[in-house]
Amino acid sequence: MAVMMTRRAATVAGRWLNEAVSFLVFCLLDIVDSLLCLVYKVADYVFEAEWKPCYCLSAKEPITATRGKILLSHNNGVSKILTLSPFQELSGRRSKIELDDISETLYTRPSLLSDLSVTELNKRFVKVSRSDSECSHHHHEKTLTKNKRRKTITKSSLTVNFTVVEMLREKISPQNLSHDVSRWSDCDCGFCTSWASTSDKDHSLFVKTQIPKGVATKEDVLFIHGFISSSAFWTETVFPSLSASSSAYRLFAVDLLGFGKSPKPADSLYTLREHVEMIEKSVLHKHNVKSFHIVAHSLGCILALDLAARHGGLIKSLTLLAPPYYPVPVGEKKPRQYVMKKVAPRRVWPPIALGASMACWYEHISRTICLLICKHHRLWQFLAKLLTRNNRTVNFLIEGFMCHTHNAAWHTLHNIICGTGSKLDTYLDVVRDKLKCNVTIFHGENDELIPIECSYNVKQRIPRARVEVIEKKDHITMVVGRQDEFARELQEIWQTSSF
Repeated sequence: MAVMMTRRAATVAGRWLNEAVSFLVFCLLDIVDSLLCLVYKVADYVFEAEWKPCYCLSAKEPITATRGKILLSHNNGVSKILTLSPFQELSGRRSKIELDDISETLYTRPSLLSDLSVTELNKRFVKVSRSDSECSHHHHEKTLTKNKRRKTITKSSLTVNFTVVEMLREKISPQNLSHDVSRWSDCDCGFCTSWASTSDKDHSLFVKTQIPKGVATKEDVLFIHGFISSSAFWTETVFPSLSASSSAYRLFAVDLLGFGKSPKPADSLYTLREHVEMIEKSVLHKHNVKSFHIVAHSLGCILALDLAARHGGLIKSLTLLAPPYYPVPVGEKKPRQYVMKKVAPRRVWPPIALGASMACWYEHISRTICLLICKHHRLWQFLAKLLTRNNRTVNFLIEGFMCHTHNAAWHTLHNIICGTGSKLDTYLDVVRDKLKCNVTIFHGENDELIPIECSYNVKQRIPRARVEVIEKKDHITMVVGRQDEFARELQEIWQTSSF
């Protein structure tokens, strides 16, 4: 009994210590990120001869004139970008982009102090409201009248984030269409910029294809990697195992837009729409894929669910590994902010939470990390080879982790993981109600990046889904290190899947 009480006291003390240290650390990081913003403003001007927009200093402000480049309209106070100028045709973009594709977490990331201030104000407001409940009826009527006027003014205002508009302007304006494949803070090595030197004018995604030898192709399988990773996560693990087993499946593993050897356009906002349409163009259309299985890891699960919702009749099976599904409570006014706080809780422990929080909350700190790691990935890879005696597994993991741009990682993180918010509910409902394919979910027991509850949340939404917990494995090792076993599990899923 005494031992249990001691452990409980130690747990509580540790939790409070984590909270206190986290508060101090992230308050300091708030200040550091603000200072780095000014540093990068100057550096960008020095190296690129122009001021580059960022999200931290661009508050929401009204846009009343766009010189014909962007037309805005609003409905019940919700602003959307409806139509872009004809110049966009030069870059091959769609004629319509909705502001819903862009997550507000890009430009609304309150500091830790302001978050606490808002909470305290809300608590005080509740107390004040209760103490004022005995006010006169006449005063109550006047207050209602004022509130109605305020609401009317709010609904009639037309506001969008100025930085988003500026980035979209740069994206479609021909004089701003830069042919530079990288910024000064990005890596410009042959591997990272290989997409710009290819003869593929459409700049399709890099796709690694494995076609069975001596065996008639039976079915197609699409593999989608997770955040800051690459197709090597599959081609260096599962592909060799399936090849050794004389698999009759045609396998496709893509490098997502902005990662690995795929294009890393500086003018992209890396929205869910862009990622999925690039997969459709580079795999489904280019290779004439009629029906297929999907295997997706982490962030790739979101793209897989979008594809399943779009091509329901073509999906033979859906295999999700550690899906980042955080159900948004009913009535939550800011679903994307809710998801961001779940993904990046601003805690120093465990270390993976610290890393996720720095990447998600701080635009300029995360850019600094990319500058130190991604721009110099060849040096880190060289050192890793020396220390690990050229360990193949470590090499491809480091390559996938480091070969991307900050622009791609930053926008993908916010527009895909945080930005989907309650959209995932819709995708999951489509899979549950309109698709008949088998749904299998794998999750590592020791996964500290995405809690195992996320997989069970998916099962609650799709009752027929089967959850497999891999004992003593984490976010990566549930595949890496047990690829032969995982390959056998995949073939069992594909063989038993009904079409």
